[in-house]
Amino acid sequence: MSSTHVASVFREYEARDAEEHKRMAALGRDLMAARDEFLLPIGPQVGAFLHALVLAKKPRRVLELGTSYGYSTLLLADAVAQTGGRLITMDVADYKQAYARAMIAKAGLANTVEFKLGDAVALIGKDPGPFDLVLLDIWKELYVSCLQALYPKLSDEGILVADNMIEPAFARPEVRQYRQALRELEDLTTCLIPIGQGIELSVRWNPGNPKL
Repeated sequence: MSSTHVASVFREYEARDAEEHKRMAALGRDLMAARDEFLLPIGPQVGAFLHALVLAKKPRRVLELGTSYGYSTLLLADAVAQTGGRLITMDVADYKQAYARAMIAKAGLANTVEFKLGDAVALIGKDPGPFDLVLLDIWKELYVSCLQALYPKLSDEGILVADNMIEPAFARPEVRQYRQALRELEDLTTCLIPIGQGIELSVRWNPGNPKL
């Protein structure tokens, strides 16, 4: 991480996540009703992967769909700050974004992140694009509609990362629909990577790309 401030904020997130895992275990079947209270983060493995991906690819515009409480926002913002890019993060919950804003400011990364509040599909429609790297990590029933909205604005050789492809198990019907929608787009190369809760890594390749 680029600074002691970023590392300190990340440790706060990790401590919160550890405490919340205890609470989630105690809730059992009542967890779904209280799910908006929890971080439900991508986790350190996927976080490190995304951080390294941004540093290597150096995307100019990064889009995060699902700010939540800002765990992945912090990691993406830290990487983007080092490469001179910009992070746009979207969420429908104002209280979650307020928490994320405070944490990003505490980490000294406020100037790197643009927060947008509202419906993801509508917000994507208003953004001119293009997006060079996208993290898709919202409720899984929205994955296909978000893909349809952002795909026309995904840059050539742009990268799309979708979380929760393996876990939780109850989301697999929506995950299958999303992966089928990916396969129907002929200029996307895509694969499942079994780290964290499973991510789908998709890259847009123009048919005339000499690297094919």
